[in-house]
Amino acid sequence: MCWSLMAIIFIVLVSISLAFARPDKGLDGLIHMAESQRSSPSVQEAAVKGVLQRLLPSHSSSFEFRVISKDLCGGVSCFWIKNFNNSGVIGSPEMLIEGATAVEIAAGLHWYIKYWCGAHVSWDKTGGTQIVSIPDPGLLPRVQGNGVMVQRPVPWSYYQNVVTSSYSYVWWDWERWEKEIDWMALQGVNLPLAFTGQESVWQKVFKGFNISKEELDDFFGGPAFLAWARMGNLHGWGGPLPQSWLDEQLALQKCILSRMLELGMTPVLPSFSGNVPAALKKRFPAANITRLGDWNTVNGDTRWCCTFLLDPSDPLFIEIGQAFIQQQFKEYGVVTHIYNCDTFNENSPPTDDPTYISSLGAGVYEAMHKGDRHAVWLMQGWLFSSDSSFWKPPQMKALLHSVPYGKMIVLDLFADVNPIWKRSSHFYGTPYIWCMLHNFGGNIEMYGTFDTVSAGPIDAHVSPNSTMIGVGMCMEGIEQNPVVYEQMSEMAFWNEKVKVEEWVRNYSHRRYGKRIKQIEAAWDILYHTIYNCTDGIADHNNDYIVELPDFVPTLKSNTQNAIGGQMIKASSSERIRRFSFRETSSDLPRPHLWYSPGKVIHALKLFLDAGDLLIGSLTYRYDLVDLTRQVLSKLANQVYVDALTAYHSKHVEELNVQSQKFIELIKDIDMLLASEDGFLLGPWLESAKNLARSPGQLRQYEWNARTQVTMWYDNTNTNQSKLHDYANKFWSSLLRSYYLPRASTYFDHLLKSLRENQSFPLEKWRREWISYSNNWQSGTELYSVKAQGDAFKISKDLFKKYLEP
Repeated sequence: MCWSLMAIIFIVLVSISLAFARPDKGLDGLIHMAESQRSSPSVQEAAVKGVLQRLLPSHSSSFEFRVISKDLCGGVSCFWIKNFNNSGVIGSPEMLIEGATAVEIAAGLHWYIKYWCGAHVSWDKTGGTQIVSIPDPGLLPRVQGNGVMVQRPVPWSYYQNVVTSSYSYVWWDWERWEKEIDWMALQGVNLPLAFTGQESVWQKVFKGFNISKEELDDFFGGPAFLAWARMGNLHGWGGPLPQSWLDEQLALQKCILSRMLELGMTPVLPSFSGNVPAALKKRFPAANITRLGDWNTVNGDTRWCCTFLLDPSDPLFIEIGQAFIQQQFKEYGVVTHIYNCDTFNENSPPTDDPTYISSLGAGVYEAMHKGDRHAVWLMQGWLFSSDSSFWKPPQMKALLHSVPYGKMIVLDLFADVNPIWKRSSHFYGTPYIWCMLHNFGGNIEMYGTFDTVSAGPIDAHVSPNSTMIGVGMCMEGIEQNPVVYEQMSEMAFWNEKVKVEEWVRNYSHRRYGKRIKQIEAAWDILYHTIYNCTDGIADHNNDYIVELPDFVPTLKSNTQNAIGGQMIKASSSERIRRFSFRETSSDLPRPHLWYSPGKVIHALKLFLDAGDLLIGSLTYRYDLVDLTRQVLSKLANQVYVDALTAYHSKHVEELNVQSQKFIELIKDIDMLLASEDGFLLGPWLESAKNLARSPGQLRQYEWNARTQVTMWYDNTNTNQSKLHDYANKFWSSLLRSYYLPRASTYFDHLLKSLRENQSFPLEKWRREWISYSNNWQSGTELYSVKAQGDAFKISKDLFKKYLEP
C-alpha cells in the first residue's frame, strides 16, 4: 500500500497559496516555486528514513537525517555528511547527513556508503546491492573535521525518457515503483517524469467534450504502446484499454506522486500536445484539425497510423489544454508547475515558416499557462537531432523564443553523442539540461561514452553564456549497464571533470566488495574499449542474432567493403528517423562495433580468472554473464558474415558449418542467459499477465508484451514491421523460442538454394517467418522466471569452447 496523496496535498496547497502571490523572475522564480511546493522537513526526513530502512534495515538507527536551508549550503542545494556526536552511547546514531531536501540527504547517504564503506547500489535485475562491505552498526567510519559538503553545480537532475514508461515501466506495480523511486533518490534525481495514469485523466477531459469511452478505444494504444499513442505516432495499436487499467494506473500514479513529493522531488507532468481522437473532428467540424502522415506502418494502414492533430493556434487547443491541466489539479492537487510537451516528436510542422512555428509554440504554452499561470514547458530536444534538416537556426529560434524566458526548459536529449548546445549557442539562450540518452529500445548491449559523460556536462556548464541548468538520464530503457548510470548520476554533484580511470577502478571495488587485481585490470580494459565509444554513432543494438537482416544475398563475389546482396527491409531513413545516426554504406547492415574484440576477450579471461574469489557475488554473476554474452554475440556477427562469404563462394559445406555454428551460438547464449535472473523473458511476460483482471485482458496484455520485443508494429504476410526488433532483447527463452527458429529457417532456405543453384526464395521465407512470428506473438507458452544453472561454469565452458586457441 502507498500513502494517500491527499495526506500531503493540504501542506502543498497552503505553501502554494503563498507562492502564488509572488511574481516569477525567470529561473529564480521557477526554483522558488519548486521549493515552495516541497513537503515539510519532518515529512521529508521521515521519507528518507524509509529509504534507509528498505536499503539497509540493519543500520536504520545508525544515521540521523536533517533538512537544512540552502543558506547553510552556500545558497545552493547540497548534502553534508557529518559525524554524529553520540558520546559513545550504544544504539545511538553515528552519522548525521544533512541536505536541502530529502533527495540531497538520500544522495548523501549513497555517497557515504559508496566512498566511505565501499558499498554499491544498482537495479535488482543488474545484480542489486553490494552492502557486505559496510561495517556493522557501531563501527561505521568517521569523516574528518566538520564533515564533507557536496554542492550541486546545477539545480536539476532529470530522469526518464517519454518512452521509458513503455519499454521498462509498463507492467510495474507499486512495489516495483517504490524501489525505483528509492533508486532515484539515492542517485540525486529531483526532476523525474511522472507519466503514469494520464489516460484516465484524458478520459475525463474528453468526456467533457462529448467523446465517449468507445471513441477513445481507437485513440489510446495498448499498454505496451502508450508512449507512441501519447505522442501521436499511432493510435489503437494493442488496444483498447480496459476501464480497470485506466482506474488502476491512476491510483498507481497517485502513489508515485505522493512518494516523489515526500522526498522533495519536483515531478514533471504531461500536458496537451494537440494529439486528439478522430471523433473530435466530428464534434467540432470547424476546428483546425489535420491528419498527420504515416509513422512506420507497412502500408499506411489507417487503423493504426495517421493520427489527428489540433492546431495550437485554434481556440479549442487552449480550451482542451487548460482542461487537462486543471483535471490533473483535481486528481493530484497542485504538485508541480513543470509540464512536458513534445508536439513535434518525429512529426514535423506543416511548414518551416518561422512565424508560423513561433505561433505554434506560443499556442502550446498558452494552453499550459491558461491551466496553470506558473507553468513551465519542458521539451525533449530529440527533434533537433532526429530532424536536423528541418530544424535549422531560424526554425529553432522561432520555437525556443515563442515562450517567455524561464518558461521553457529543453532537454539536450542526446548530448552524450550529438550535443545540440554546441551548434545552437546554448539553445539560443533557452535554459537546457545536458542529457545522456545512451539506450534505445531497452536493448541489452554493453556500451558507454565514459570520457564524454565525465567531461561533457562540465564543458557545457562552464562554457561562455551557458544556460545549462541541470543534467539528465534519458535512456529509452533501464536495467542495463549499471556502471553508466552510476557515473552519469554522479555528474549532478561534480563541478570538475572526473578522473575516469581512477573512478572506474574504485567502482570495481565497490561493485564486488573487494579489491581484486584481475578485476581491476579487466575494468581498465572495459573502460578503454566498450565503455568509451567516441565514433558518434548511436548504439542501437542490431547484432545479427537479435536483428537478423531481411537480406537476400546474390551469388556474386563479395567486395572488399561489403557482402554482395540486396537490402529488402526498410532503410534507415524510411524508419522515420529512428536511426538517423547509424546509417552505413554497406549493402549488408553491419552491427555497431567501436572497439577491439580481442581486448574485450582478454577482459573476459581476467573476469573468469577471478571467479573463485567472487563466489556468491550477485553483481559479479550479472557482469560475467553480460560480458560473456557481449563477446559471443560479436563472435556470432562474424560467423554470420562468414556464412554469407561461403554462400558467395558457393562452398556448400562451409556454409553448412558456419550456419550450424551460428545456430549453436544462439543455443549456448540462451543457456548462459538462463543462469542469471536479469536475462530472462519469463518475468516480462508474467508481470504483464499479473495486471490482467480477466481472461481477455490476460491474452491482450501478453500479446502486447510479446509484440513489443519482437515484431513491434504491423506487418503483412510478406512484409515485416518496419520496427521489427527495435526493442530486441538478449533474454533467455526469447533466443531459443524466437530468434533461433528465425535463423534456422533462414539458413535452411539459404543452404537449399545454394545446393539447387536457385535464387533465394524470398517470399516463401518471409511468409514462413512472419507467420511464425505472429503465432508466437499470440502464444501463451510459459517461460522460466528463475535462473537455472551455474553461470560461472557455463561461462568458463563457453570461453573454452569458442575463444581459447
